[in-house]
Amino acid sequence: MSPTIEKLLAQQHATLEALLRLLEQERASIVNREAGDITRHASDKKSLVDKIQLQDQQIARHSQSSQLKENPEFTRQVEAIQALLDECRSQNEINGAALQRAQLSFHKLNNLFQQSLGHHQTYNKEGVAQNLRSLGTNLKA
Repeated sequence: MSPTIEKLLAQQHATLEALLRLLEQERASIVNREAGDITRHASDKKSLVDKIQLQDQQIARHSQSSQLKENPEFTRQVEAIQALLDECRSQNEINGAALQRAQLSFHKLNNLFQQSLGHHQTYNKEGVAQNLRSLGTNLKA
């Protein structure tokens, strides 16, 4: 026997709440630059999104799915689910932007570090790029 439409809606709502909590944890991991946690959160997020999509398909195929727009109680539940989904999308976009900023910051820091080590790229007479380390190693005195 297949689950009732009420149970499917409740499961989807609970899964979206779990996704929202995970997105909040992901944001904290990004802010704290915890690379391992960020990777784990990305994997967990993928699993939850897959689960939400499966639940959505189950709801769409359910024999009572036509009542989602007719029954006021179902309509309220669908609106609450949609609001949660919108909140998850917004939080995910914020996390994505924060992750991009963190990555850019890392690249800038890495470039500064490379420069401080004396790595310079020059070209030889054939036009081939060569990295040189000259931090005090080319002194003649």
